[in-house]
Amino acid sequence: MASTSVSRVVPASPHEVWTLIGGFDALPDWLPYIPKSTALEGGRVRRLTNPDGDVITERLVGFNEAERHYSYAIIEAPFPVDGYVSTLRVHTVPGHDDIAEVQWSGRFDPKGATEQEVVDLFTGIYADGLDALHRTLAT
Repeated sequence: MASTSVSRVVPASPHEVWTLIGGFDALPDWLPYIPKSTALEGGRVRRLTNPDGDVITERLVGFNEAERHYSYAIIEAPFPVDGYVSTLRVHTVPGHDDIAEVQWSGRFDPKGATEQEVVDLFTGIYADGLDALHRTLAT
């Protein structure tokens, strides 16, 4: 199983960051790559649409409000992987109330691509996403 993880320090308190990103259906609020999200099954499943019209369906598999993180699995997507599970987590930065560290990580089995190709794909998606989050919070 392959994995990758990307972290960014962002200019907002952990509470402010979690308020923005902690809702499982909140990706369009901060991630330009996902302009549309439809909640299904009482909010436990989200159907995402990217700008090209591709559909990505994901299921919430873990959620912890107090620790500010959630995990999800891909049900359907145009990505060359099986067994994909990802976690989005907000960390406090000791001694700083006005910033937070956000970590986006995932593990998966490559399917029809090399491990390095898939690691590079998701490393880029996570990095671009966290850069977009930083820009959203900086405005």
